[in-house]
Amino acid sequence: MSDDRDSPERPAGEPPTVPAAIDRPIRQDPPATDRSVLDDAIAERDAVGFVAVGNRHDADLRFLTRFAAEDNYAYVRTSEESVLCAPSGHVARATRQFDGRVASDRLGSHPGERAAAVLEEVPGESSAGPQTVLVPPSIPHDAVVYLERAGYELRSTTAVADARATKTDGEIDAVRAVQRAAGRAVDRAERVLSAADQGGDSELQWNDAPLTPERLRRIANAELGCHGVDSAANTAVVAGAAGDEATGAEPIYTDEPIRIDVAPRGPHGYHGFRSRTVVVDSDGGWDRRAYVAVEAALEAALDEVEPGADAADLRREADAELAAFGFDTTGGREAGGSDPIEPGHGVGLSRRERPFLRAGETLEVGTVLAVAPGLTDPAHGSVRVGDLVVVTETGYEVVGDGRRSFTPRG
Repeated sequence: MSDDRDSPERPAGEPPTVPAAIDRPIRQDPPATDRSVLDDAIAERDAVGFVAVGNRHDADLRFLTRFAAEDNYAYVRTSEESVLCAPSGHVARATRQFDGRVASDRLGSHPGERAAAVLEEVPGESSAGPQTVLVPPSIPHDAVVYLERAGYELRSTTAVADARATKTDGEIDAVRAVQRAAGRAVDRAERVLSAADQGGDSELQWNDAPLTPERLRRIANAELGCHGVDSAANTAVVAGAAGDEATGAEPIYTDEPIRIDVAPRGPHGYHGFRSRTVVVDSDGGWDRRAYVAVEAALEAALDEVEPGADAADLRREADAELAAFGFDTTGGREAGGSDPIEPGHGVGLSRRERPFLRAGETLEVGTVLAVAPGLTDPAHGSVRVGDLVVVTETGYEVVGDGRRSFTPRG
């Protein structure tokens, strides 16, 4: 038998769900990209084209190309075509993944210089003055220099970011796939907590060793790996009053809240989100009261989810519900109160993206939103409960099973 105590090995009597999960990794074609928003912006601004430069960490660029690399690369959209200036060593993969033309010349040149060369190929009469090129607000400064040296006048556009605020059916399917893995990872962590033994001083033991937040985090991540998704360093397990400042090396105790947050990334870059808080053996004090308040805040926020709703209403209703249960969410720790946790945000190719729960952000059909109110207290710990929802024409759809329990489910 393996001596890896943190492997996703099930306790005695548990159904063999882990091997079955390995047989069902995510297998899905990437969502199609509708670039008509760029075409409209180019036409409206009488521009010669659009240029974006970045790497796999640029969600707008990944949305436009369905391609990712650590090295910087350029994407060019003109009235004629879409062009990906692939980085050296990635041409073959770019050709497989990108649905336009892959430019493989000038591999040693800067992506901004390569993008300018693509623009020069656009047919048409020469303009008497500089031609306009649209760029995202996040374009690197050195790329701007190369494009301006080539004689182009740059104008910023948020067309891509605006388009990403709502998701297509294909994008929502990609989110659903990774969300299934997120749910199973949290379920796996709860099963371990449910089956753990109680050691001395109420410490939890798992496989004859103390069960720590770090061990539980790695167990959850192993489950994510079984489903073919990446934790993306977004899994967090917070136990007890040590809270976010903890190293994860201290044992978990039976009477303290254990918050489990996962936001994994699927093979096409889309994220999931799930947050649960459980207590193995609660004494019915702060943790129970906080859990009831947070769960009520979640329901109050969800009641506000519908097309056309002001995203700030979700935050306001969640805070009001927490206050109704006696939690001072305005005073914070210095005033002896409880700090509210960020109650929600958009989810997609970024773990956190538009819409944010603030005034001026409107929910639309196709918005994917994490709704996850919570509380943290210096003396007791952290409680958070959250789900992923899609805004529909009639309200919202919870992505995943939506099950939640104050006591870990076995």
